[in-house]
Amino acid sequence: MGFRRDDEEKAATAVDGVPLPAASPIKTRRHAGDVHLLSAAFFFLFSAYLPTQNLQSTLNTDGDMGAVSMGILYVSFTLFAVAASPVVRWLGARLALVVGTSGYALFILANLLPTWYTMVPASVYLGFTAAIIWIGKGTYLTSAALSHARDNNLPDGPAVGRFNGEFWGVFASTQVIGNLISFAVLQNRKGGGTVTGKNLLFLVFLGCTVIGIVLMCLLSKRDEKQDHSSAHSSFGDMLKCIVAPLKDRRMLLLIPLMAYSGLQQAFVWAVFTKSIVTPVLGLSGVGGAMAVYGVADVVCSLFAGRFTSGLQSATFIVSVGAILQAVVLFWLLLFYRPMGGLVGAAAPLLIGALWGVGNGVLNTQLSALLGLLFEDVKEAAFAQFRVWQSGAMAVIFFLSQVITLQAMLILMSTSLVVSFGSFLTLTLVVDKSSSTIRLSGY
Repeated sequence: MGFRRDDEEKAATAVDGVPLPAASPIKTRRHAGDVHLLSAAFFFLFSAYLPTQNLQSTLNTDGDMGAVSMGILYVSFTLFAVAASPVVRWLGARLALVVGTSGYALFILANLLPTWYTMVPASVYLGFTAAIIWIGKGTYLTSAALSHARDNNLPDGPAVGRFNGEFWGVFASTQVIGNLISFAVLQNRKGGGTVTGKNLLFLVFLGCTVIGIVLMCLLSKRDEKQDHSSAHSSFGDMLKCIVAPLKDRRMLLLIPLMAYSGLQQAFVWAVFTKSIVTPVLGLSGVGGAMAVYGVADVVCSLFAGRFTSGLQSATFIVSVGAILQAVVLFWLLLFYRPMGGLVGAAAPLLIGALWGVGNGVLNTQLSALLGLLFEDVKEAAFAQFRVWQSGAMAVIFFLSQVITLQAMLILMSTSLVVSFGSFLTLTLVVDKSSSTIRLSGY
C-alpha cells in the first residue's frame, strides 16, 4: 500500500551495490500519456452525457419520463456497483473502460426517440456500464500513477494526487463545455423544444461520444494481475470480494464522506438549480451558474491534485472544502433570501463557485486516498465508492420532490458534520497505525 512504503525504499538507488536501472523515458511518457488519453476520453464522453442528464427533466416531460429515467439510472448504478468489482477484475481495467462507454452511447441514442420503451432499458443498462467504467477508471488511473512513481523512484502520494488532479480538472470542465454546446445548438431556436432541435443536439452529443469511445480504445494495456478464473468462481467467492473492504475500519470511516460526495453533487443538480438559481436568474441563468460551478471545480481539482502528497495534505484540503460548503449551507439555512438587483443576481453565482470548490476537493481527495489506502483491493474499494456515492445521489433525486428546501438544507448540514467527523477519525486511526509500525521497527 502507498502509506506502507518506507522512506529508505523510496530513496534507494542501488541494491547490494548494484545501481538500479534508470526509469525508461518511454515508460514514463506512457504512464503520463495514458492519463492524458483517459482524461480526454472522459472529456468527450461526459461533455455529451452531463448536459443530456441536465436536460432530462426539461425535455422529456411526458409523465416525468426524464426524471423517472434518472432515478432508475442511479438505482441501477447503485445495485450494479455492488457486483461490478469482480467484473472489472476479470475484464481488466482497460477493457472495462471500453465496455463501459457503450451505455452512454445507447442512452444518447434513446434520447433521439424518447419513449418509455427506449429510455427505461437504456437507463438500466447505463447504470450497469457506468458502474464498470467508474471502477475501471479508478483502477486504471491508480495503476498508472503507482507505476509512474515506481519507475521514477518517487513517493506514491504526489504521483497519485497529481494524476487524479489532472483527471478531475479535465472532467470538471465537461460541465462548462457541455452546457455551452447545448446553449450554442439551442439558442434562438424555436426548434430547441421540437424534435428537430433536440435531434440536432443529441446527434452532436453522439458524435462526442464516438470520439470518447475511440480514445478509450487507444489506451495501452497495463500490467494488471487479472483473475480470469473469477468468471467461474462461486457466488460466495464473489461476495467475499465485494464485502472484503467493509472489514477494514478505514473503509468504514470513509463511507460517510463517500456518501456525502454523492449528496452534494445531486444537491446541485436537483436542488440548487431549481430552488436557488431559477427564482433569481430564471431558466436562462441555469447554464451560467453551472458554468461558474464547473470553472471553480476545474481550478480546484487541478490545485488540489498538485498539493496532494499523503494523508496529512488530504486532511487539510478536505477541511478547506468542508468549511466552504458548511458556510454555504449555514448562509442558505439562516440568512439567504432571493433578492433583485446586481447583488441578488451575484449570490447564486457565488454559491455555485464555492460549491464547485468543495466538489473538486472531494473528487480528487477521495480518489487519491482510495488508491493509496487500498492499493491491494483497488477494484473493490472503488466499487464501494460508487455504491455509496450513487446511492446517495438517488436519495436526493427522490427526496427533492417531497421535502422542503429547509429540510433539505438541514439534511445536507447534518450529513456534512457526520462525514467530516468520520474522516477526521480516519486520520487519527491511520496516524496511530503508522506510529505503531515505526515503533515496531517495520
